[in-house]
Amino acid sequence: MRLVRFRAALGWPRLRPMTRLTPLAVAAAVLGGALAALVPTSGAYAHGTMTNPASRAWWCYQENPESPTSPVCRAVVAAAGTQPLYDWNEVNIGDAAGRHRTIIPDGKLCSAGRDKYRGLDLARADWPTTTLPTSGRFTFRFKGTAPHRGTFELYVTRDGFDPAKPLAWADLEAQPFLRSTDPPLVDGVYQLAGDLPGNKRGRHLIYTIWQRSDSPEAFYTCSDVVFGAVAGDPAPPLPSPAASRPAPASPAPASPSPTSPSPGSPSPTPAAPSAQASPSATAGEPSTGTSPAPGDVREDTGNPGDDQLPRTGAVVWRWALLGVTLVALGFVTLLGLLLTRRPKPAPKVSPATTSYR
Repeated sequence: MRLVRFRAALGWPRLRPMTRLTPLAVAAAVLGGALAALVPTSGAYAHGTMTNPASRAWWCYQENPESPTSPVCRAVVAAAGTQPLYDWNEVNIGDAAGRHRTIIPDGKLCSAGRDKYRGLDLARADWPTTTLPTSGRFTFRFKGTAPHRGTFELYVTRDGFDPAKPLAWADLEAQPFLRSTDPPLVDGVYQLAGDLPGNKRGRHLIYTIWQRSDSPEAFYTCSDVVFGAVAGDPAPPLPSPAASRPAPASPAPASPSPTSPSPGSPSPTPAAPSAQASPSATAGEPSTGTSPAPGDVREDTGNPGDDQLPRTGAVVWRWALLGVTLVALGFVTLLGLLLTRRPKPAPKVSPATTSYR
């Protein structure tokens, strides 16, 4: 009461009752929380990975994160769980801004220094490989689930590279053998055309950096490759995307057996179709070692959303949250209206004046 009198003495306006503000404030808070929950996080719409030659994350995802077939992909799941493989297109650093060698330590290049993807850094000699020609023109394919402007840089390891040792920056050639800025995007896949390093033979690794030009964010991939055919070391077939979807248990179809290249042969036999070939592949592009089953599409289905199916649950969850939030918002608003309604005060009636004579 004293505060009211003091404010009145100063000529300040009277404070409105809190009951008029509280319900509206609560409603605004609820709506703000709903919008914050619906805004996608940095990983909700990830951005891409190399599919030809297949990156480590892409390869293990194709094997089915719930039951991978190769020992190395099983080791990846054992090291970090299945989620990193479902998020195969999120190996990124949000504020890289070209500082790749500074912010990514040796031994963690394939994970971009992120603990979530530590399984991709496993130093093993049994990572699946993609066989590439020893020289000439080649079109690398990078599936982009969220296109951005930027520059791709592809580095290859130096001679003597040992995949059984942690990958360090010093293991890469000093300069990229291919650089492509804003390459064409065809059916959701970036086409990176250029010359292969002509002086490489045998087992190597191609390290790709995609630095966005419209943001400091950058993405990283590791692709294990073999330049030319190596006797006794055939590349295993890339699993079919259909096998990567969790499904009820059923008898597994027989997979084609690897075809070992003959010693000294520079590439798999011509009769074996390319396991990485897409409908747009040109003659002379590489094979991952064996021929796929008829109708087995190993990459780039032309529908970028195809490989986002594991995220469908998250999308449904967000829409469900939006519906619940809107109902709660309506309830709070109605409650606020009821609390702020006040009965109109009865008009004052002046007492009748009675005169006595």
